[in-house]
Amino acid sequence: MPAPDVAALLVELERSDPDCAEDARSAIEWLSGGEPLETITELGVCEFLWYTLPTKVSGDRPATARALGRLLRLGGLERYAALCASPITSRILRTYARSGEDAGIAAYQAALHERGVLPPDVPELRWSSIMGPEELGAHGACSAALELAIVSGELSPRATREREALTRRWLTTPRAELGGDNWLHRVQGERLNRWVLGRGPAWRELAQPFEVRLHAPIPVPDGEHLGVLRRLLRRGAEPGGVRPDGPSAAAGEAAQRMDAMERAGHALVTTAAGRRLLDDPGLLWEAAAAALLSPAAHEHEIGVSVREVALMLLADGLPADRAGVAAVIGCEEERHPEVDGSLTELTRLLDAFGLRAGDTLTTAGRSAALTALRGHALRPRQYVSVN
Repeated sequence: MPAPDVAALLVELERSDPDCAEDARSAIEWLSGGEPLETITELGVCEFLWYTLPTKVSGDRPATARALGRLLRLGGLERYAALCASPITSRILRTYARSGEDAGIAAYQAALHERGVLPPDVPELRWSSIMGPEELGAHGACSAALELAIVSGELSPRATREREALTRRWLTTPRAELGGDNWLHRVQGERLNRWVLGRGPAWRELAQPFEVRLHAPIPVPDGEHLGVLRRLLRRGAEPGGVRPDGPSAAAGEAAQRMDAMERAGHALVTTAAGRRLLDDPGLLWEAAAAALLSPAAHEHEIGVSVREVALMLLADGLPADRAGVAAVIGCEEERHPEVDGSLTELTRLLDAFGLRAGDTLTTAGRSAALTALRGHALRPRQYVSVN
């Protein structure tokens, strides 16, 4: 049911233009979901006009946009009403009608980016395309903060660094309405929980203890680690690059997946990103840990799941063999060769990075396994099947 103030506005509009009132009623129900007008944001209005209306609402869409504008103007929301009747809204609706949904969505995304109210990705958080309730709340709160800063003149819509800084502050500042917690912790907790619960009983049983273990960032272990990778990056920075062989071959493949090295003929050369990693041991450690779960060339999705399970088992001091891994991910026998291949690839990487002693992980290896698992669990949600 619409909130009372919306209902009163619709009654007023119906007296003067019944057809317009019906379009406005449909639009405001989509836009607000029955919440009061003060909950509406610029992001919500733009997403309705430029995506929901042309892809999910039938009828005369330009007329619906105009009707919504009249309703919002009656409610004193002039800025949002102006968006409904703006040339950009008309152009985007025409693009959908004339060029199809893909072209319309591209126009919508470009226009939304220009508004500056879309929270940018920041080092602490890359936004998901499919969001849970906590992430939706965080995204909406950050967008409202950006909108307020832009409207007040504090922020330019195109000020990329300033928008990132505001988003980071909004995500990491403790909030009274969250009981002293912050939005970043809420989103991370939601993602960890979904990672634990998302893949069947055997997975949940193994992963459940890791929800607590992975809640906080994993400290970088003391001492010098990743010696082979460091030497490879240093040699790759020299004229002519380096041709990895033997133990360094796996490290070289991982360095390419990390975008730290690239091929130049038969040699590997260190990229600008690789040079930055060499200058920052913490970043190098995080990138190397992430490589333990980054897809290898021609590897199917099941391969990453195999390595996730193997790292959980190894981090618990348990053997990570085919039988144990296959039982957790529930794969058919015909896919066991893929399991073997992914386990072999993981072993190669662990050995290349000096993270394994015999059949067990070193202390640094356990830290790397937990770092890799945490990064993978907190990545933007992309729900894929492992079958």
